[in-house]
Amino acid sequence: MTLRFAYNTNGAANHRLDDALQLIKAAGYDGVALTLDIHHLDPFADGWAAEAGRVASLMEKMELACVIETGARFLLDPTAKHEPTLVTADAAGRARRIGFLKRAVEIGAMLSAEAVSFWAGVPKPGVDCDEARAWLVEGLHEVAAFATGQGVVPCLEPEPGMLIETLDDFAALDVPGLRLALDTGHCLVTGEREPADAVREFADRIGTVAIEDMRRGSHIHLPFGEGDMDTAGVLAALEAIGFGKLVCVELSRESHRADVMIPQALDYLRACRRPGPGSVAGQETRAQ
Repeated sequence: MTLRFAYNTNGAANHRLDDALQLIKAAGYDGVALTLDIHHLDPFADGWAAEAGRVASLMEKMELACVIETGARFLLDPTAKHEPTLVTADAAGRARRIGFLKRAVEIGAMLSAEAVSFWAGVPKPGVDCDEARAWLVEGLHEVAAFATGQGVVPCLEPEPGMLIETLDDFAALDVPGLRLALDTGHCLVTGEREPADAVREFADRIGTVAIEDMRRGSHIHLPFGEGDMDTAGVLAALEAIGFGKLVCVELSRESHRADVMIPQALDYLRACRRPGPGSVAGQETRAQ
């Protein structure tokens, strides 16, 4: 298999970053999806630049590539998960989110990241959707232009329940330089497309990919083999389009057993194949 795999550190939240990187490397991954957070390269800590430089040196020695992820829950506001966002009514709040995304881009440049991934946010009740979309587009233009200037690929992730929820929502945007962060599991949640079809349809716009198992209509990241994802089909589609960037495993609910899930997920992906002649239709090889 020619695909390259990474593991998201939001699924190793109970480990020190260095220990998480060691686990990911030891399992055989090609890279890391690094979710910047209070305990994993805090972008607002004193000395953040020195820490980013240290982590960059460590990852270079370990020969780990990376994608920067920005989905930390309480990094910006300890009282409200994921707030403020690019669609927050308060202009100062939106500016804080933009500042964070620019910092993520700076860190991404220091780590030679393949992409920086982020999402739109959920408009609060009473916020006009057209007004929220205008705020979003304004923020996206600013972040994308900054990222392009830093030599970093900015990627927007459609997220169930957010203002940009589906791939059609993403496709309607016109922001120079902005690429798609495709979480294949989200296609099962929204029911908009089969994940493999989404890979093929948006092949020329994908900047980074996340993969995990999910059940149709339920936004819960599951270990492989526990949901409805045709993992083999998605991998085959990624190979067919010649996708050469990291395919990032996101198991954010599995930190309590990261020592088990990190290697188990990669074993599954390596073993996963389309059924050959004589196999039961739709059956996949599943790592135990």
